[in-house]
Amino acid sequence: MLTAISGINWGDEGKGRMVDLLSENYDIVCRYQGGNNAGHTVINDLGEFILNLLPSGILREDVVNVMGSGMVIDIEHLSKEVANLKKSGVKISPENLKISNRAIITMPYHVMQDCLEEERLADAKYGSTRRGIAPVYGDKYLKKGIRMGDLFHKEALKKRLEGIVEWKNLTLKGVYDAKPVTVDEMYDWLMKFGEQFLPFVTDTGLFLTEALKQNKKVMFEAQLGALRDIDFGIYPFTSSSPTIAAYGPIGAGIPGKRLDLSIGIMKAYSTCVGEGPFTCEMFGDEAEELRQAGGEYGAATGRPRRVGPFDVVASKYGVMVQGSDCLAITKMDVLSYLDKIPVCVAYEVNGERVDYFPYGEELEIAKPIIEYVDGWKCDINKCRTVEDLPKAAYDYVKYIEKAVGCPIKYISVGAAREDYIEVK
Repeated sequence: MLTAISGINWGDEGKGRMVDLLSENYDIVCRYQGGNNAGHTVINDLGEFILNLLPSGILREDVVNVMGSGMVIDIEHLSKEVANLKKSGVKISPENLKISNRAIITMPYHVMQDCLEEERLADAKYGSTRRGIAPVYGDKYLKKGIRMGDLFHKEALKKRLEGIVEWKNLTLKGVYDAKPVTVDEMYDWLMKFGEQFLPFVTDTGLFLTEALKQNKKVMFEAQLGALRDIDFGIYPFTSSSPTIAAYGPIGAGIPGKRLDLSIGIMKAYSTCVGEGPFTCEMFGDEAEELRQAGGEYGAATGRPRRVGPFDVVASKYGVMVQGSDCLAITKMDVLSYLDKIPVCVAYEVNGERVDYFPYGEELEIAKPIIEYVDGWKCDINKCRTVEDLPKAAYDYVKYIEKAVGCPIKYISVGAAREDYIEVK
């Protein structure tokens, strides 16, 4: 059984919360792309956790977690993340965490390059998290990457590093007039933070293949959402990796397998961190009230999220791209303060109403067409069945379900693990 949990919109939909909830029924949870440029916030009986690199299944003792070959891993950040979780009583060992030997390491010079480029771009910046993600994926496809498995071969690693550092310094010095890095600095950094993870590094493709032969259930956890996908998102304001569900088996290390189930996650309203077109965006007091109600600040960056009403156009597109079989809608409880709930039902482009998600310049000039539905004006945090929901709240769920053309199976009514409704 292969299931993907993926984002329908711009990211920050609450995927970590849903993975933590649903992983109870799975043997393995696998991250298959991205790095520490986004965060999954999980609240359970152990406390509140922000996970940047580790799969959200790490918070369940009986779940094996995989960091797949499609990931880029900042081993210094991973070291701190593991240490913080261990302080909170989370058990992490080679038995419950497997790191792909093919995953690329995010080096300090990638972070440097990311920051330098954003500063060079100034007002034209892409909204990078400055975690080195675009440079490291660029180096991956230029075949200049260092992989986790390279840490086992120290002499060969240092020799390879000599050529890469010489090449990288041409950019750091020649383009940005920045201080060059040295081979010794980079090698020492790799040893300091990398050696502790050697017992965790393995061929995750072989591990997952054997697990599937034993009928193990595998969940793929995506980072960000469909609209940040490198191919299908709001390019160039995207991440640098495929965020779509179909990439799950590939980025995990089992490209010959296919998904059995795709579960899309979306909020009851819209949020966006970073630059790029966000047609339904709210501004002023209305936006700040929603931002405060939902605690909308980036888990990885702390940046205030851009907010807006639920976007039917963007969500229909996300459902299509993710191939969603069913959906989870999160943060329904946040909207309880509203008398009337705005919904972006279509866009206006060059004076015409459009129901499809536009490309390029059309998206840049699109304007939202807003309709309003009745609010419920009461706390729904304790609701555990659809019958417990106020009629207006359930009507809103059905309205969204019909608008995007995909059944909603899970309704999140709070941040805690048990604060949800499963639609039977």
